[in-house]
Amino acid sequence: MRSVVKIVFMGTPEFAVPSLKKIVAAGYEIVLVVTSPDKPRARGNSDPEPTPVKRAAMDLGLRVFEVEDLKSVEFLEAVKAASPDVIAVVAFRILPQEIFTLARTGTFNLHASLLPKYRGAAPINWAIIEGEKETGVTTFFLQEKVDTGNIILQRRMYIGEQENATDLAARLSVLGAEAVLETLQQIESNTFQLTTQNNALATKAPKLSKDNTKIDWTADAVRTHNFVRGLALRPAAWTTFAGKTVKVFQTALAETPFVAVSGGTSPSEVAGTWLVSGEKLFAACGDGYIEILSMQIEGKKRLAAADFLRGYRAGGSEKFE
Repeated sequence: MRSVVKIVFMGTPEFAVPSLKKIVAAGYEIVLVVTSPDKPRARGNSDPEPTPVKRAAMDLGLRVFEVEDLKSVEFLEAVKAASPDVIAVVAFRILPQEIFTLARTGTFNLHASLLPKYRGAAPINWAIIEGEKETGVTTFFLQEKVDTGNIILQRRMYIGEQENATDLAARLSVLGAEAVLETLQQIESNTFQLTTQNNALATKAPKLSKDNTKIDWTADAVRTHNFVRGLALRPAAWTTFAGKTVKVFQTALAETPFVAVSGGTSPSEVAGTWLVSGEKLFAACGDGYIEILSMQIEGKKRLAAADFLRGYRAGGSEKFE
């Protein structure tokens, strides 16, 4: 008979779905799935949209509890009533201590980085932005301070040279599901060995916002390329052109060395300036050019840069701001 009998699973986005399915497929009992409330759909559709975790849980015949206020009495009572042996958290919100202390053997979280690096809301994005070649997943027991708990296990994964955050997240979600199952097995058999995080090695992965996703064209080309990769496909790195927001989804490092675009001025002074060569669009960075491969101007559909240029006559003075 299993010692881990009752599991409460908490998660919301697509990233958490492989973990949910993996636990069920392994024969563990999930007595309650906690997720965020349904969201309104796009205009013209009155039916609210369930979270990916809710959809998966319903397909699996699991009981679902939707919570908005994590400090509500209803939420506390729902988790208490489930009497969990373990609470497994994958891509959810910051739980109050009153909740994560309810599980008999503890509450663990799956984090998409090699902690203590990239503590915070957006570890996948920032690992790519910072030019990391390797990342991974970590399971750890929750403590009051976010992302600081003792590590149960870690699994590593390379980052492809051209890989973006969306593709990396998909791969990490599969690796994470394996880590979640192994963590449950170690908790059940009481064979886990905890590792204390070294706070001196901690780095941050803050929540993405309008302010920290804007392209800085004075940065070097490699940094700019990694910045675009790290934010693709959502929320996407952005800039402005002719007073409109432009989302940039894909770039490539240009082989052409930097040539001053405006009469001997320094690269930083001309950063963002366009260079059109045939059907290719380049933008000046702090130390060279970067090729724009895919973009979307506010109010328009997403286009390959070559398609955009076919419908736009460049005058020679265009610049991203």
